[in-house]
Amino acid sequence: MFKRLPIILFSSLCLLSHPGMADGIQRIKHADGSIEFTNVDTDVRKPRLNTRQPTLIYKSLSDEGDSFVFSDQKPSTAHFEIIRYDCFACDPRSPVDWHSVTLNTRDYADIVRDMADKYQVDPALVRAVIHAESAFNARALSNKGAQGLMQLMPGTARDLGVDNAFDVRQNIEGGVKYLAQMLRQFDGDIRLATAAYNAGPNAVRRFNGIPPYAETEVYVERVGILHRRYQQAG
Repeated sequence: MFKRLPIILFSSLCLLSHPGMADGIQRIKHADGSIEFTNVDTDVRKPRLNTRQPTLIYKSLSDEGDSFVFSDQKPSTAHFEIIRYDCFACDPRSPVDWHSVTLNTRDYADIVRDMADKYQVDPALVRAVIHAESAFNARALSNKGAQGLMQLMPGTARDLGVDNAFDVRQNIEGGVKYLAQMLRQFDGDIRLATAAYNAGPNAVRRFNGIPPYAETEVYVERVGILHRRYQQAG
């Protein structure tokens, strides 16, 4: 098991990502309050490039020496490896072992439970999405402007009734509300709903399934792993 880490990551969603993503995405708000995204690129399969400076992630051995620790804080030990990636769960080359990475079952537990109950979403799924989006960093800010624990874009945050996306309760409520919308749109299919959370519901409908974007494919897989682990952790 990994020990609990002081991970403070600035998560970004690689151009075709979070609700309200700007470049190449047109946001459409429907009368029922749901939000749809349309990709305005003509070639949806062309590579998506992220030009932000990568977050520095350090890989080192735990104090016990039997597992690896990943953190954005430089280890005190002389033996560590620098790993660079921009998004906690959407980099296909991420070295993190999602089957064993340390879970966070404590932070914001009451708020997650309240909002999960309010919008009828599995609280384990909410924690999995928060983990995938920001690694539980309430001040996370991507280079595209996605904010907070569930990485809401300012425009989408307003549409969801969020005045301050860095306020933990507001951010979680907005993200859970949006996740509930995606679950309704895709008949409770968690894989399609999380793909829509990442790439937008219009992309999911266009491809009649998980869009063939490497970032989205690994995001869905990793959220699924985290979801099952958070369910098992209670």
